[in-house]
Amino acid sequence: MEKDIARAMAALTTGIYVLTVADGSSCHGMSSSWVTQVSGEPPLLIAAVDTSHFTNALIRRAGAFGLNIVGARGKALEDYFYSPASRRPNNLEPFEFTMSPHLSVPWLSAALISIEARVAQSYVAGDHTIFIAEPVGIRIGANDRPLTSLDLDYVYVGGKELVSRDRRGWR
Repeated sequence: MEKDIARAMAALTTGIYVLTVADGSSCHGMSSSWVTQVSGEPPLLIAAVDTSHFTNALIRRAGAFGLNIVGARGKALEDYFYSPASRRPNNLEPFEFTMSPHLSVPWLSAALISIEARVAQSYVAGDHTIFIAEPVGIRIGANDRPLTSLDLDYVYVGGKELVSRDRRGWR
C-alpha cells in the first residue's frame, strides 16, 4: 500500500521551480515542485516546504520568497538545486541572479519567469509548511515552455523518497 501511495502521488504532474530567499548577505535556493495557484482574486499561490529544510526557516524570517519557474532549457537549475552540491546556506553563486525590486529576493536570470511573493499566511501540514503568498512583482525571462515533473527521471514524493521512472514507466 505504501509503495502504491508513493506511485500515485508521483503521478500528480507538477511544475519544477526554484524557491529563493535572501537572509542578510546570504542568498539561498532550493528545488521545489510543490507549488500551485490557489486563488484568482486576490491572486495567491502556495509553496510547500519541508519543515526541517534549511529554506523553511529563511522564508519564515524573511516573510517572502522568490519563485523561479524553470523552463525546459533551464534544466541545469533543477539538476543543481536538487543535488547535494546545493545543500548549503549560500548556494546561488553558480548562477547569475538579481535582487527583485520590492522584496529583495533573488531572481535567477536563467528562469523562465521569476515572481517575488510576500507570505500572507503559513500553516504546518504534516511534515511541510504551506506558505500562502501574494505575487508582488514579476520578471518575464526567455520564451520557453515550463519544465514539469514529466521531464524528469524521478519525482519527489516527500522526505527523502523518490519515485524513479524511465521511458517504459515506473521503476
